[in-house]
Amino acid sequence: MAHESDKKQIIDFIKASNKILVMPSAPVDCDSIGSALSLYVVLKKLGKEVTVVSADPVPNVYEFLPVIHAIGDRLTATKDFIITIDTHKTHVAEIKKEEEDGKTHIVITPKGGRFSPKDISINYGPEKYDLIITVDTATLEQLGRSYEDNVDMFTQIPVLNIDHHISNEQFGKVNYVDAMASSTTEILIPIIEQLEKETGKALFDDDIATLLLAGIITDTGSFQNANTTPKSFDWAAYLIAKGGRQQEIIQRIYKTKPLSTLKLWGKVLSKIQIDEAYKFVWSTVTQKDFKDTESDEEHVGEIIDDLLSNAPGAEVILLLKEKSVGVISGSIRTTSASVDASEIASIFGGGGHSRAAGFKVKNPDFDKVYKYVIEKIKEYQANRLNIVADENGEDIGVAQKVETPDMTPVYKYEAQATEAQVAENKAETVAIEKEVVEELESEIDGSKPKKRVGRKAKTLKEKESDREEMEKEIEESGAKKTIKERATSGIELKLKKDETAEEENSANQDESVDQESSNETHAPRSGYRFEE
Repeated sequence: MAHESDKKQIIDFIKASNKILVMPSAPVDCDSIGSALSLYVVLKKLGKEVTVVSADPVPNVYEFLPVIHAIGDRLTATKDFIITIDTHKTHVAEIKKEEEDGKTHIVITPKGGRFSPKDISINYGPEKYDLIITVDTATLEQLGRSYEDNVDMFTQIPVLNIDHHISNEQFGKVNYVDAMASSTTEILIPIIEQLEKETGKALFDDDIATLLLAGIITDTGSFQNANTTPKSFDWAAYLIAKGGRQQEIIQRIYKTKPLSTLKLWGKVLSKIQIDEAYKFVWSTVTQKDFKDTESDEEHVGEIIDDLLSNAPGAEVILLLKEKSVGVISGSIRTTSASVDASEIASIFGGGGHSRAAGFKVKNPDFDKVYKYVIEKIKEYQANRLNIVADENGEDIGVAQKVETPDMTPVYKYEAQATEAQVAENKAETVAIEKEVVEELESEIDGSKPKKRVGRKAKTLKEKESDREEMEKEIEESGAKKTIKERATSGIELKLKKDETAEEENSANQDESVDQESSNETHAPRSGYRFEE
């Protein structure tokens, strides 16, 4: 739950920082983009250097949003790799770069004389960012490659975690999470107001109001979803008074549909399945559907809300989507407060809100995953509704005999990730050993002072200690145990030891996870922000 003390810390961090990285979650939606871009404009007005990076492409439907082109699709190296040449004895005539077989050769031509390896030193430059702000992000894995390729960055730079998902993993240095808020943009409004008071600068304008309003409108389904509260209406009215372009948002998101989208929706409607006994409605979208209608994944949009949620008598609504490169995602909605969508999503490694959740898994066999998901949701409903037998007297209180497919959550890390770190650590240790030997040899002939060797030896000892600790963790956890690398308070990594520990750590988030039967295995849980 968000507290005033958390808000104060966020304000203090923003005021004290100059180079800020803002990151929306993936898959992107209007709330995550609206949150990231509104912060971008606000921070720019405060004179900050701001970078916004999204792990997923921005759907074309959001192209109308202000400053949309400020979002980058790739996080550049957070530190420069610096090669220093000592030119006291020999000057540089030319430096050029050559590419060959996946390698880059840096060619240094001396101006008379020659360079030796002792003239070259290698260092890292300063961090490019001094603060990271994640918005609408329940888990760091939702940041995709930006997180995977820069895990260390998230332990070395303070992270401000601003979100409204009950499944949020509290990974930040400061966690401002309000599960009662309709959207993340709603949470940002009082933060921006406070920044105005403390800096004395007018920050709200038409564009910021529009970005924030877009997040509220879309996450509440134009104020139709169950997460709509009186505060949502109050904040929406406030933003419209500030210049938020409500009609533009409605027109561009809800009333402008290309022909390809309408054709795709027709496909989905034609495949709707209803099981009245289980109060369950579902449909699917396959790659063939996208091809036949000349549409793509972004055209699915709010189809589950606009089309499937109108099914009378249904408690659980599912849209299963075959995405590209062997990825299958599911969007889940529930129409009753007694049915927890995030609990259902957790069966397949997902999460989200109590009334709207989702999951995303890797598996190229859509039919196999489809059968498994349908039967597991029916099993969930059978247990809830105390369904014991069908009209033929057959027991349907447990899942049917459906083969359990390999459903690896997209945002999941295995022990080999840590093993790769150990290998990297070993390689670095070997390099340091070599450097120590070289320095010792140079000491013998009196060319270098001893104090540098001391520093290298100390570094070597630290590296060996780190390597031993990593190897011990892998040995204790088992080669196939799930590793959850997450930054806690912005400075340390946690190892997910077992499922019991995960349940205990998430008890305060009011989430429940179904226990496995003795002969079946659920897909492991993984943080996920549901798809709209």
